[in-house]
Amino acid sequence: MSTNRRNFIGRGVAVAAATTAAAVPGKAQEKAVKRVIYPNGKKPATTPRFNSTVAYGNLIFIAGVGYHQEGDITVHTKGVLDSIKRQLESVGSSMEKVLKVNVYLNDLKDYDAMNKVYDGSFGNEPPVRTTIAAAGGIPGNSLVEIDVIACL
Repeated sequence: MSTNRRNFIGRGVAVAAATTAAAVPGKAQEKAVKRVIYPNGKKPATTPRFNSTVAYGNLIFIAGVGYHQEGDITVHTKGVLDSIKRQLESVGSSMEKVLKVNVYLNDLKDYDAMNKVYDGSFGNEPPVRTTIAAAGGIPGNSLVEIDVIACL
C-alpha cells in the first residue's frame, strides 16, 4: 500500500513539474531576479526604510498605500485605489492582474462604505483579499491602507 502511494505521489510531482515547465516555454531555466522600482527612477542617496514597489520575476509587490488628506472613508479608499492603479500601470501591470489584496481599516465600522468604493475596482474576477482593523490606527491618519501583489 505505501509503495503504491509513493509511486502515485512521485508521478504527481513529476506531472506538476512538467506542466509548470511546459506552461512557460523557455522560462524553466531562467532565475527570478528581485528588482526595486523607485518612484523617480533613481535609487535614493540613503537606504530607505522600505521600498514601495518591488518586482520578483513576473510578480509585483506594492507596499501599503494610504491617503493622507482630508475626507471620509470613501474619499480615502478612492484615493488609495487610484494611487495603486497608477503604480501598477507604471510598471506594465493593471488592476485586473492583482492577485492578492490586504486592506487595513482604521475603524472596522468603515467596512461597508469602503466596500462600496472597492467593489469592481479589480475587474470581473477580483483577487483574494484580507481585511482587518489596524489596532492603534494607520500611520499618517489615513482611514485605509491597501497593499497588493500583482503579476505583469
